[in-house]
Amino acid sequence: MPMRTTGGTGPVATTKTVPRESGEHGDIATDRGREGQAGPEGRDEGRHLDSALLLTLLLVTAVMFQGPIRGALAAPVMQSWMTVFVAVMVQALPFLVLGVLLSAVIAVFVPPSFFARALPKRPVLAVPVASAAGVVLPGCECASVPVAGALVRRGVTPAAALAFLLSAPAINPIVLTATAVAFPGNPEMVLARLVASLLVACAMGWLWHRLGRTDWLRPPARASYEGQGKGAAFWGSVRHDVTHAGGFLVVGAMAAATLKAVVPADWLRAAAGHPVLSVLALAVLAVLLSICSEADAFVAASLTQFSLTARLTFLVVGPMIDLKLFAMQAGTFGRAFALRFAPATFALAVVVSALTGTVLL
Repeated sequence: MPMRTTGGTGPVATTKTVPRESGEHGDIATDRGREGQAGPEGRDEGRHLDSALLLTLLLVTAVMFQGPIRGALAAPVMQSWMTVFVAVMVQALPFLVLGVLLSAVIAVFVPPSFFARALPKRPVLAVPVASAAGVVLPGCECASVPVAGALVRRGVTPAAALAFLLSAPAINPIVLTATAVAFPGNPEMVLARLVASLLVACAMGWLWHRLGRTDWLRPPARASYEGQGKGAAFWGSVRHDVTHAGGFLVVGAMAAATLKAVVPADWLRAAAGHPVLSVLALAVLAVLLSICSEADAFVAASLTQFSLTARLTFLVVGPMIDLKLFAMQAGTFGRAFALRFAPATFALAVVVSALTGTVLL
């Protein structure tokens, strides 16, 4: 009897029990898997709730301490800061909005093949023509990168496309008009910016034609607005440029206001009083601030401690190489290209702008 019970019912009991236990463990594992899958969503919801809670706490704190906050804003330093910040924003915003709208029209409704047909076949001649053609793209440097990528993809020689990339943000009518408005007493600044930017664009195009290698350049795989309607592409371009250019304009205006109101005047005079140091300082500042080219003239005009030549360097370097441009160039043409093209552009822009300022200013 024990043998029959063990041999007959034992295995049967085992076969009935094991699937039940494995099913239970399977349900537990499935539940845990579902909990694991829901975890990130829960964490995302928690983060959103935390952000909303943080914003609420900040608003409540601002209301509770509005007296001390008003006192701090009434300080002479903050009054000076706010004056410069608002002045830069009010002057620059109309040009920024107009430039963004016109840039979107050009980017969406003018086919990239138009530029390919308009350029000469020989690269040596195509480079200066492409540099001068920058006047047809009244937008900031954010718009020039995808257009240059489209030119390369449509068969335009890379040297000409890169020359267009550098010149378009600096010599288009919106930027030159903004420069004239920002420097009403120095109309020669407009000519100096035009000449220096064209020289740098042509020199970099010819340099790439001479020394550039095809394995350094990775052409973009698709068009910027492929698969979209004209209306969607237009408003997508507007939103993109407003988000990027507007954000960097605010940062630039804040930096200019801080330099005017917070940094001791002796420090600025010491940097501005040295010809070489002032040029290098504003060149580095242009890279770090990454201001839209449609608004950088107003920031440069507020840096009255520095010479016109140093401010010209700020206006030439910024539209050609800054932090956001480096990231966009690396994403569009590849990291190997950006690591070589950006330092060469920076060095050449500093030298050419300094020499141009010495002659014309």
